[in-house]
Formats: sequence, structure tokens, C-alpha cells
Amino acid sequence: MKIDKRIIPLAIGGLGIGTTEFTVMGLLPDIAKTLQITIPQAGHLIAAYAMGVVIGAPFLIGYSVKFPPKKVLIALMVIFTVFNALSAIAPDYNSMLIIRFLSGLPHGAFFGVGTVVASRMAGKGKEALYISLMFTGLTIANLAMVPLVTYIGHIFHWRWYFAIVGVIGLFALLFLKLWLPVLDTNKDSHFLEELKFLKKKQSWLVLMITAIGFGGLFTWFSYITPLMTIISGIKENQMAYVMILAGAGMVVGNLAGGILSDKLGPEKTCVLLLFLMMISLGGVFFLSEYQYISLTLTFICGALSMSVAAPINIMMMKAAPKSEMMAAAFMQAAFNCANAMGAFLGGIPLEKGYAYNYPSLVGVVMTFIGLIIAFRYKQLYSSRKEKIKEISEECVSLIDKK
Repeated sequence: MKIDKRIIPLAIGGLGIGTTEFTVMGLLPDIAKTLQITIPQAGHLIAAYAMGVVIGAPFLIGYSVKFPPKKVLIALMVIFTVFNALSAIAPDYNSMLIIRFLSGLPHGAFFGVGTVVASRMAGKGKEALYISLMFTGLTIANLAMVPLVTYIGHIFHWRWYFAIVGVIGLFALLFLKLWLPVLDTNKDSHFLEELKFLKKKQSWLVLMITAIGFGGLFTWFSYITPLMTIISGIKENQMAYVMILAGAGMVVGNLAGGILSDKLGPEKTCVLLLFLMMISLGGVFFLSEYQYISLTLTFICGALSMSVAAPINIMMMKAAPKSEMMAAAFMQAAFNCANAMGAFLGGIPLEKGYAYNYPSLVGVVMTFIGLIIAFRYKQLYSSRKEKIKEISEECVSLIDKK
């Protein structure tokens, strides 16, 4: 498959965003030691970034819809690059907390605008594939950059982690300028107009599928280290290889989800993937004590975690045809809600004293709820499509009679 070079700048941006979002988790002890804070306090840096994503996505897109997408993406990547570079020199905890919040602001907006740009650049019937190609940067970050940068941060200093992200941001800016085409913008749009998609039931159904159904996988991923070391018997010094295995699954699943969505349609693909998520999480709960099966499920769950990205974004754009960028930005907020909800709900059985495979049982329930909502969405979308087809046929019939 020949890669369209126009999509590469978006993938590089995704690489930088994925690296900064996920590497910090492995470097919390190092950051806590340098800033003289506790590890739970260092964990607030993750929450500050996530809060920036949720707040920044709708507001930055809301006030940038009148500008050309290329200029918007460049501006967002400038913000991302500057504040990640500043994270490398932040002198204390409070300043780091503020900078991490500001670093998260462009995250959701970048993917929101990027999703629409990718779909516009794609030929007919390839929209989901192009969106998955954009998210390839995010998956490669989990496969290669996160383990590499975590290692560099441990061996040398965690500040190198932010410096490397800043360099990735500079490359993204360069290729955005060189290779991303200039696309038209809707100058008549405004903030309140963009938010009208929230009046539609279908929009809320997609957001619920994302936050609840997709959140089921975060019950597994949030506690993967104790699951693999305590239940599956993997040695702690081998967990880096387990995370690479999960990252490899994400790369494969992301591309497979895009291709499958273009062939089957996003609604059918979403239902299928949620069903497979439910089965896989059930497998994690019942079979994690068998090491080789557990490793296989790690790859499968990693693949499923990213396979839904393209079809679910296409579903949202269909539900919000005049507010695609804002809708895609809300999707990023929903994904972050899924992360937080999965970690919180998955932690409840652990607080009650249950074993580390029990969070995945919570995930089974969450994905089942997501599956029910996906069926409802498919029912609504199919009925609307049938009505449009009936109206079209009636119009053709009237024309023929005349």
C-alpha cells in the first residue's frame, strides 16, 4: 500500500502527542524525586494534562473553525511544542502542573481537526483508512517511542523526555508546512453553530459508546502491570516487552479497523469490535493465569483498543455533518473520559480485595453496555438511511411520471 505523503504530518503530530501522553506514566518516580514530591502528587501531572485535553478540545476548535485547517493545525502544534519544551525546564511542581495543563490543550483539537482533514484528503470509500493512518503515529508512539523515551528518561534524566517530544513537534511543524494541502474553511460557522450537533440523540449515543464501551478496555490496560506480574507470572524486568507487544497490537489493530470500516461500514464494524472486546476481556478474566494465553490476549486487546478509533470517528462525523471538527474534538474528550472511567471503575474490585484479573470483569460489563448502545445507534442510522432511500425513490417516481 502506497502511503500518501500528505497524511504523514498528521501521523508525526500523533507520534508526538502519544509520546508525551503515555511516557509520563513510566517516569513518575523519577519526576517525583527531582521535584521533591510524592508519586501520587506526580500523578496529578497526568490528570492536569487530561484536563487540558477535555477543556482545550471544544474551545480551541470553537474559536478556530473560521480559519483554514492547515493554519489551525500549525498553530496547535506550535502550542504543543512550546509547552512540552517548557516542561523540560520547569523548576518546580506548581509550574510543571500548569505547563502540563497547557500542554494538553491542543491535543484533542489537533486530532479533531486532523480527523476531518484526513477524511477530506481521502478518496471516496477510504475515509476510515486515512483516519487510521493519522492515528498510526499514536500507535507507533506506544510501540516504540514510549519504551525508548522511558529508557532514556531513566538512564539520563526525565527532562530529556520532554525535550525529545519538543523535537518531534518541530518535525511535525516542518512537514505540516511542506506537505499538508490548503483546504477550504467554512467562514459562516461560529462557536454556537458548531455545538448544535449536541442536540442530536445520535451524537450522544456515539459519545456514550466511546466513554463506556471503549472505557472497558482501560479497566484492563490501567492495571496491566500487576495483572501480568502477579496473575500471569511475568517477571517485572520483562514488562517492557509486554508493553511492546501491546503496542504492536495497537499498530495492527488501528490499520485493520480502518480497512474493515471502509469495507463493512463503520456501524457494523463498531458492533463487531465491541463484541470482540467483550469476549477478549472475558478471556483475560478467566485465562490470565496461563502465561502464553495471557500474552496472546495482550496483543489482541492492544489491537482492539485502537481498531475502534476510525469507525467511531466516522460515526460521529455522520451524526454531525456540519460540525465535524467540533464533534471529533468531543470524541477526544470522550476517549479521555473512557480512560478515567476505566481506571476508576476497574479499581473498585481491587479496593475490595479481589485479584488483579477482576478489573477486566468490570470491562466486560462496560463493553456490553457499549454494545447495546451501538446496536441502538445502528438501528437509528439504518432507519434514517431507509427513509432517505424511500424519499429518493418517491422523487424519482414522480419525475418519471412527469
